[in-house]
This record gives sequence, structure tokens and C-alpha cells, in this order.
Amino acid sequence: MSRESDFYLRRLHSLLGIIPVGLFVAQHLVINHFATRGAEAFNNASSFMGNLPFVLFLEWFVIYIPLMFHAFYGVYIAFTAKNNVQRYGTFRNWMFLLQRVTGVFLVVFIAWHIYETRIQKALGAEVNFDMMAEILSNPFMLAFYMAGVIAATFHLANGVWSFLVSWGITQSPRSQAIVTYISMAIFLVLSVIGVQALLAFVL
Repeated sequence: MSRESDFYLRRLHSLLGIIPVGLFVAQHLVINHFATRGAEAFNNASSFMGNLPFVLFLEWFVIYIPLMFHAFYGVYIAFTAKNNVQRYGTFRNWMFLLQRVTGVFLVVFIAWHIYETRIQKALGAEVNFDMMAEILSNPFMLAFYMAGVIAATFHLANGVWSFLVSWGITQSPRSQAIVTYISMAIFLVLSVIGVQALLAFVL
């Protein structure tokens, strides 16, 4: 692969990680948070999203295809990246490493989540509050899903920082420091939303 092709693929990978994949992750967590209001509220919110016009087109061209490119090219980046935290244990080097680690973990987590929900729906199951409550009644699966949510929120929040830097939007050290705090806030807010939603299915 030429350096020019790699440059543009990395830019596309970064862009898709925010739009539309990142926006979808945030929206998905908010929809799941309706579970804190009870089974009926969650089922209504889930049904509304599942019955949007052109839902198959939206799922494939706004979610699945961008997500697959971001995931698979992300794995390539993760396994070709040169991590140097042992020599230079700076904050940003650790964030760089954690971005790659969470990305690889999320490929496994998202594939499993799609199998348990979307594929089961295609086979005739109903994706509703009761389905998620049954899945999360297993302590191992609850822990797995919590790890998945926290990995996703970190990956998205830190990805916002990386996107703004790599696209030249935040160039000065001060602007990058400000965005670091903003990305931390995004991580904390979305993590609370996601974990509260998971606990609502089991408590």
C-alpha cells in the first residue's frame, strides 16, 4: 500500500469513526437508557428506531458498512502500529495504546452483540427488554457488556481527540489540552449513560 493511499484511508477511517459510527454509538446508548424508565419505555424507543423509514438502507449504509470498514481497517492499524509506552510512558502514548486495545476488543464485542440481537431478530426473535434482561442475567455477560460499553465510550471519546488533531482542527498545545478535557467529559457522561442502561435490565 502506497503512503498516499494509506494517508487517505486513515483519514476516511478517522472520519467514519465520528460520522456516522460515533454518532450511532451515542444514539444507541441514549436509546438503551430508556430502560431506566421501565420495559415499556425501552420497548417503545427500540420499536421506534426499528420502524424508521428505509430502516434497512439506514442500517447497512449508515451503520454496518461504515462500521465494518472502521473496524477492519482499525485492526490493521492496531497490529501495524509501533507502541512505545515502555520507553516513553507519556499520557498520549498510553491513550494511543488504549485506543488500539479497545478497538480490537470492540471488534469481538460488537460481533457478539450483533449475533445476540440483530441476527437473532432475523431468525425470528424479538429484540426487546426481556431479551436483554435474559442476556444480562448471566453475571459473565453483564461484566462483558459493561466492559464493551466502557471500551466503546473510551474509544469514541479518545477518537474525537485524535480526529480533531489528525484533521488539523486542533493544532496548538492549548487547544489539544482543552479537547483532552472535553473528551474525558464525553467518556464519563456516555459511560454513566451506558452502565445505567445495563443495570436497568437486571435491577
